[in-house]
Amino acid sequence: MMSQTKSAKEKVRIIFDANALFVPLQFNIDIFEETKQLLDRNFEAVVLLSTCQELERIAKQGPLETRRKAAFALELAKKCRILKTSKESETPTDDLIVQAASKHNWPVFTNDRQLRNRLRDINVPVIYVRQKSRLDMDGRL
Repeated sequence: MMSQTKSAKEKVRIIFDANALFVPLQFNIDIFEETKQLLDRNFEAVVLLSTCQELERIAKQGPLETRRKAAFALELAKKCRILKTSKESETPTDDLIVQAASKHNWPVFTNDRQLRNRLRDINVPVIYVRQKSRLDMDGRL
């Protein structure tokens, strides 16, 4: 009973990168519900401030369809906890994600192959889309 109460209180935090926030439009997957089912527990979605800034830039520039997708991704980001890092402006977002995941021991949701490989190399669990239809995870919580 004691361990069940403890695990119920410990909500897992998961870092979502920009790529993950495009998944609902790309693959028609509810990223929040599917992540909850994959983990079989509640979680808190976290987005780095630099990810939001990246999406804002995309939403203002580029082809119309890309701007629409970025605006949708920004709306999804509003459902997440925004994490501000100390090196927001001078460090690439992927580097900030790797640093935050490593520091806090949080899994990351991304479909970016390079970022996935970097995270696997440092034993950070990675959630990603498999076969364009469902979520899967490399590593364990």
